[in-house]
Amino acid sequence: MRSTFCLKALSVAIATFSMASAASAAGLDRSGQDITAFLQDGLYAEAVYTYIDGDVTGHDNAYIGADDKAYTKGNKIGDIAESYDFFRYGVKADINDTFSVGILYDEPFGAAADYTGNNNFVAQGNLDDAINIISNGNATGLVDASNKIGQLSKGATQAGQAAAQFAEQAQNATSPQAAAEFAAQAKAAQDKALELKGQAESLGAAVASAQAEQATTGEGTNVEVRTENVTGILGARLGTNKEFQIYGGPVAQQVQADVALRGVAYGPATGYTAHISSDQDFGWLAGVSYSKPEIALKAALTYRSEIEHNTNIDEQYPLVAALGGDPSQGGTIEITTPKSVNFDFQTGINPTTLATVKVRWVPWGDFAIVPPLYNEVSKRATEDDKGLALVSYDDDQWQVELGLAKRLTPALAVSGNIGWDSGAGNPVTSLGPIEGYYSAGLGAKYNVTENWAVSAGGKYLWFGDAKGQLPTQKIVANFEDNDGYVLGVKLSYQAAQ
Repeated sequence: MRSTFCLKALSVAIATFSMASAASAAGLDRSGQDITAFLQDGLYAEAVYTYIDGDVTGHDNAYIGADDKAYTKGNKIGDIAESYDFFRYGVKADINDTFSVGILYDEPFGAAADYTGNNNFVAQGNLDDAINIISNGNATGLVDASNKIGQLSKGATQAGQAAAQFAEQAQNATSPQAAAEFAAQAKAAQDKALELKGQAESLGAAVASAQAEQATTGEGTNVEVRTENVTGILGARLGTNKEFQIYGGPVAQQVQADVALRGVAYGPATGYTAHISSDQDFGWLAGVSYSKPEIALKAALTYRSEIEHNTNIDEQYPLVAALGGDPSQGGTIEITTPKSVNFDFQTGINPTTLATVKVRWVPWGDFAIVPPLYNEVSKRATEDDKGLALVSYDDDQWQVELGLAKRLTPALAVSGNIGWDSGAGNPVTSLGPIEGYYSAGLGAKYNVTENWAVSAGGKYLWFGDAKGQLPTQKIVANFEDNDGYVLGVKLSYQAAQ
C-alpha cells in the first residue's frame, strides 16, 4: 500500500536536525534534549545521526601589562572547533488509550576545542618571552626576573627587620604617643615587607610557569567534554478526548572530561592538565502536553532537572611544585549539569503545511567546573577564599527555532527553519569562545513505505563574535566572523493508525 501524507502525519515532517546546536554555542549545549519522539502518535521509533562542523578562528592578545581588559590584536588563531557527531534514539509505544511509555537516548552536553599554530594558546618554548608575558611585563627574561626577585627578597628582609626594630621601640617607648608612632611605623614596614615578598613570589611563579611552558613546547590547549543521557518516560492521557497528557520519568546521565591548558595566555596556569573520570548519576524529567489531531496541533512543555555528579579528578599543575606542594594530585569534584525547560509547538496551517516553534532555556549562569587543586592555587592569586572556577558562564541561554514543513507529494515533504541562540555571555571562556548564533536550515522527509521514512537536512550557523577570557576575567583573545554547519539524517518508523 502506498503511503499517504495526511495533516496529522506532518508532525514528523521536520527533518533530523531540529534543535541541534554547535559546540559551546551556549555553555556546553549540544543536542537540545529533544523529546518529540515521545509526542508522536501510536508506536514510533527513530534513529538520528548528526554531524556538526564549526569554523572558529580569531587572534590572541598581544597586549602586555596589568590591564586585564586591554586588547591588542595579536597572532592568528586557526580553527579551534573540532568537528563532532552524535546519535539520538527514541522509541515510544502506547500501552492502551491512556498510558504510553518511551525511552530516549541523546548526548546533551559537550565541548571539543583544540588550539594549534603559533599563538598564545600553544606552548612555544621561548623562556624569556614567556616570562615577559606571564609577568605582565614586570620582567623581560630569566636574568632580569632573577635579579628582580633577589632585589625584592632583599627589600622584604630589610623591611621586616625595620618592622621588628620599630616594634621593639614601641615596647620600650616612654610615652603612649611615642609608642603609637613606633607601632604605626612597624605596621607600615611590615606591610611593605609583605608587599615586596608578594612581588617576589609573583615573579617566581612567572619563572616557574615559563619553565612549565618550555617543558610542554609544541603542545596546544585542548578540551573534550562528553555526556550521555538515557531517559525513561511514562505518560498518561487525560481529558474527554484524551487531549491532555502528563508525563515524566528518570534520567540516567554519564559525564567525563579532559582539559589541558597550554601557552602563555593562561599565565601561571600554563601546563595545567585535568582528567575527570566517567561518572553516572540520575535526575528526572516532567512535562505536560496538549494535542488536537484534526489540525495537527501539539504543544508540550518539558522540564529536566539538574544532575549532580561527584567523581574522581586527576590534576597536574606545574606551578604547585614551585609553591612547595605536590604538582600531581588526585581528588574529587562536583559537577552539576544544568536544568532546562523546552517548549515544543506545532500546528497545521492548511492540509499540506505545518508550522513549528521550539524554545529552550538553560541557566548556564549557575554552572561551573571547579577542580579542587586549580581552585586552591587560585585562592592565593586572588586573595579570595572562594577562588576561581576553571569554567563558568555569565548568562543563561535562550534558544528559539521557527519552522515550516510542506507536503509536495503523498510521500515527500520539505522543511525549512530559522533559529537564534543567545549564547551564555561575552566575554566567555576561551575554551568555547562563541556568543550564540543565528541559523537557517532546509530538510526533506520521504516516506519509503506506509511505516518507514527517511529524513535528511542541513543547517548553516552564523556564530556571534566573542572575546575569550580567563577565569580571572583577563581578555586573552578575540574571535570574529565565524560560522559552521550541521548535517543530519534520520530513519523513523511509525505504525499505521
